[in-house]
Amino acid sequence: MAASNTIRILDGNTFVVSEDTGDIEATPSEPTGLFSLDTRFLSKWVLTVNGERLNALSYDDLQYYEARFFLVPGMATHYIDAKLSIIRERAVGGSFRETLTILNHDEKAVDLEIRMDAGADFADLFQVKDEILNKKGEIYAEAETDRLRLGYRRGNFRRETVIAASRPARYDRNGFAWSIHLEPNEQWDTAIDVQTHAVGPGGRDLRMGLRAHGTERLALQHDLEQWVAKAPKVNTEHEQLASTYRRSLIDLAALRFSPLSLGGQTLPAAGLPWFMTMFGRDSIFTCLQVLPFAPEMSKTTLRILGALQGTRFDDFRDEDPGRILHEMRYGETAAFEEQPHSPYYGSVDATPLFLVLLDEYEKWSGDVALVKELEQECRAALKWVDDYADLVGNGYIWYERRNTDTGLENQCWKDSWDSLSYSDGTLPPFPRATCEVQGYAYDAKIRAARLAREFWGDPAYADQLEREAAQLKERFNRDWWVDDGGFYALGLDPDGRRCDVLSSNIGHLLWSGIVDDDRAAQIAAHLVGPRLFSGWGVRTLAEGEVRYNPIGYHNGTIWPFDNSFIAWGLRRYGFAEEAATIANGILDAARYFDGRLPEAFGGYQRELTKFPVEYPTACSPQAWSTGTPLLLIRTMLGLEPHEGHLAVDPRLPVGMGRIEVLDIPGRWGRVDAFARGRIDLHNLVD
Repeated sequence: MAASNTIRILDGNTFVVSEDTGDIEATPSEPTGLFSLDTRFLSKWVLTVNGERLNALSYDDLQYYEARFFLVPGMATHYIDAKLSIIRERAVGGSFRETLTILNHDEKAVDLEIRMDAGADFADLFQVKDEILNKKGEIYAEAETDRLRLGYRRGNFRRETVIAASRPARYDRNGFAWSIHLEPNEQWDTAIDVQTHAVGPGGRDLRMGLRAHGTERLALQHDLEQWVAKAPKVNTEHEQLASTYRRSLIDLAALRFSPLSLGGQTLPAAGLPWFMTMFGRDSIFTCLQVLPFAPEMSKTTLRILGALQGTRFDDFRDEDPGRILHEMRYGETAAFEEQPHSPYYGSVDATPLFLVLLDEYEKWSGDVALVKELEQECRAALKWVDDYADLVGNGYIWYERRNTDTGLENQCWKDSWDSLSYSDGTLPPFPRATCEVQGYAYDAKIRAARLAREFWGDPAYADQLEREAAQLKERFNRDWWVDDGGFYALGLDPDGRRCDVLSSNIGHLLWSGIVDDDRAAQIAAHLVGPRLFSGWGVRTLAEGEVRYNPIGYHNGTIWPFDNSFIAWGLRRYGFAEEAATIANGILDAARYFDGRLPEAFGGYQRELTKFPVEYPTACSPQAWSTGTPLLLIRTMLGLEPHEGHLAVDPRLPVGMGRIEVLDIPGRWGRVDAFARGRIDLHNLVD
């Protein structure tokens, strides 16, 4: 099924992907169906009237958690003189509910056979992604007088789908049906409740008590209204920016979910459909993007990542003491260690980024208690950077693939197998190091030094971290600079040979502050130059490199999240116009995606395509793409927290019109910022 023909609704890591009729007929390789906790609980959900499939007149995804389908019997023709209307209304909120309404428009009475075919393959999301459905347990179906129970058991792993209708129905192992009689202009309806159960010890659902399990529609609506209401207000003459901002807030609300170990608190899932779970890197980047707008997400994310920090050496999970997790899964393959994601630690950037987020969160929130609470976790993370990540012994963070069967080959944010290469296109040996991660480590040490000096009462440790950061910066600018290109290498191999390709990663170096001032202008010029900047955004790999491909996952596509941090980095070094160029390109692209930026899109030159080209398997919504407009707003306004007040950089790039931001949360109270070439502050309350 083409992605453009699918309708998606979600609430946290529970989501439904269907056809535009509302039907679901999943194959092992299609992410269609009802999913929760990385398991497909419905793979078949097909409505027929008198044995006929239905034709879609229109549909409406009313909110992120609900949709409505308007249908008639029979196949599509130029004109359908239908005598029946069928309306399907559905919503998710941890469980799945659908209401059927049948209206008879005929002047005669009709007798109808209404049937819903239902089935569940209980596929693990990894199995769907890998296009291999290899179930090693027992799938069963039990028709009871008032419900249909579909289930799967393999040892202690058990999942069930329980379906019950509000009107009495005839249930069998393959679905349920009604025989109804409708007089002229009469209406018939029924509500169908689909409960998904992750059955634990004693038959109790593992998710009982979590916010996202069994939340009713009205409660979801109220929660969404509260979420939007408490966010800062952004009014602007740039109409598309205002629309994109609201779309981002709603999608961010949709992606909130409660991990089983968190007791009801929420953090952002990474992206629909493949990544509806907790990712260390993705959650941290998203929290950094949205911190001034939704600071509570950062506190939850920091706590759960600290609680699940690595404690041992485990090659299967790529775990080390102090290492922050990469990914957590709850499906069958993780439960039986066919995948290492329970949790998996194969990320080299999440650990320094954990420290970056904690410092940035404290600056915006003033939450000193959390900084003190996580002191030991921070020290363990810094020890990992120095003792366990330096596989070569030269002071850099490296990675190698210890789990050669199911672990990630590349453990940076560009984690596809071919994302790191030399200029001739060949791939380097292991261990490998990438440039942006060294920047994160530098930033982490600078920020941790502040925390140690101000909150942990350890000025000697702070001095040590600052010395180490200065040495790292000096060493990095010596070893990674490509003289004949005027940029930093994407990576190093264990012999010190540079992966001398021009990539978007150099923008992250500006954000971290590791770039020497006298080289920053060259980096900025590359980022908005024709090889990297397409007109819509900065490509992951520069045009002209051997592995460049405008629709290569990490070798030429444009990632909105990547661009948001590049813009932030440019602004940090004073390149406001260059930051505005990137912001304008990305926000212009958002217009073609109805305000919802996808995970990635094609890196084709803007003059060639005239519109941003969709990447075929991009996640949407995706957390760090959802956070992109928020970080761009912060960057365009130059909003930076300082002790006791909020500072706004008065140099606003042209082109964005008038922007007004009200009610920034945190210790700074209310800020009104107006911009038309400059910003004036008023009503500033400390």
